[in-house]
Amino acid sequence: MPVKNQVQLITYPDSLGGDLKALKQVLFQHFSDVFKGGVHILPPFPSSGDRGFAPLTYLEIEPSFGTWDDIRAIGERFDILVDVMVNHISRQSEYFQDFLRKGRQSEYADFFLTLDKIWEDGKPVQEDIDNMFLRRPVPYSTFTIEETGEEEKVWTTFGKQDPSEQIDLDIRSYGVKQLLVDIFNNFKQQNVKIVRLDAVGYMIKKLGTSCFFVEPDIYEFLDWMMAVAKALDIELLPEVHAHYTIQYKLAEHGYWIYDFILPYTVLDTLVHKSNERLYQYLKTRPDKQFTMLDCHDGIPVKPDMDDLINTKEARKLVDLCLERGSNLSLIVSDQHKAEDGFDVHQIRCSFYSVLGCDDDAYLAARAIQFFVPGIPQVYYVGLLAGENDLESVMRTGEGREINRHNFSLDEIEQSLEKEVVQRLITLIRFRNEYDAFGGEFVVIPSAQDEVRLAWRKDDKECRLFIDLQTCKTMIEYIGENGELTLYAV
Repeated sequence: MPVKNQVQLITYPDSLGGDLKALKQVLFQHFSDVFKGGVHILPPFPSSGDRGFAPLTYLEIEPSFGTWDDIRAIGERFDILVDVMVNHISRQSEYFQDFLRKGRQSEYADFFLTLDKIWEDGKPVQEDIDNMFLRRPVPYSTFTIEETGEEEKVWTTFGKQDPSEQIDLDIRSYGVKQLLVDIFNNFKQQNVKIVRLDAVGYMIKKLGTSCFFVEPDIYEFLDWMMAVAKALDIELLPEVHAHYTIQYKLAEHGYWIYDFILPYTVLDTLVHKSNERLYQYLKTRPDKQFTMLDCHDGIPVKPDMDDLINTKEARKLVDLCLERGSNLSLIVSDQHKAEDGFDVHQIRCSFYSVLGCDDDAYLAARAIQFFVPGIPQVYYVGLLAGENDLESVMRTGEGREINRHNFSLDEIEQSLEKEVVQRLITLIRFRNEYDAFGGEFVVIPSAQDEVRLAWRKDDKECRLFIDLQTCKTMIEYIGENGELTLYAV
């Protein structure tokens, strides 16, 4: 099943109305002809943390969201994309709970990376840890086994708590591989069409490396995973935040990749009113990508933009984002910060807010995204031109909540009345329905304060023109009867 070259929606299961039944109602009532590319439903599984990203199981749906029947009902009209956090599973999962009770006697003991699988004597060596790309101060957590009282140190890449709520899986384990096969078989039965492999870059742990995207081992895992998915007619989307050259290697291996460079590049283009960085990027960029501007985390900076940006210039852009209400996630490992100390991992914000709630600038950003080759994804907050949810950040203490507002049905109705939202929906329909987007992409040389992009296929052609001084956007295209038509976005 090929991925459709049309716009997708990204949403949490409870963010548009409160649960999956409400999501279906919203999609069918308001967006049945809008998200023809499908719907990415962020983890709807029972989870003990990280808003779904610490799943207990993939075989059930969190009861407060609904059931698999609800997923299948949405899937009757929209291709469904869901996540598998291949790197880890919840501390509350039946597998790890059994390990906590029985320790090495558990039938699931081999699922997890006890430290003797990394260091022969089970004792961590700081020099090795210093080489690793860390997401928390130390990459392991200590647990006490109930039946023996013994302490076990187990690898945990992610998690703010100590011990972590997200326990890494050992992909070398036959049991883990069988678990992944079972998960994918269930997805097939539930009519899931695309699976995002979340945190896949952390799968391989190997001494003497950063323990991130370890080659060639990572390709062995991905190739195996691809074979499992292909046999079930499921597409894979590996999610890797890394130096852009790693993304390009994935593309060379034939995988879909995420365009994590585009969000910062589009922001930079609109703020500095210059096409220079965008045009440079479009010369070398692989086509087989999913594009986005906003998501449940933030605008990627390091390591995604390493060697593509000047950190002094980046600091100025980051400061502007902070002035507009954004907050930041930072790099933990000193050796992965820039030489001048620049350590911004992601800029957390609503994309509408970071552009100063300027309707024209926001529509210009979306027009660039939709014209750049790839499968465009629109995050639900961006769809409704949602603004920074500072109240939620204050209430929860979680910076990412700035762009995770849950919309009630009334709020959705109100948001749909905004002119900027209606203009965006019209633009999405154009991107979905105009035939030339399946043809040849062209960057048209232009003045530095303009963006000119085009698509051509057979007798159809559409041209994008953005005046970066005013952010006014026009699309010129050849209509059904060969007539030249102007569309003011």
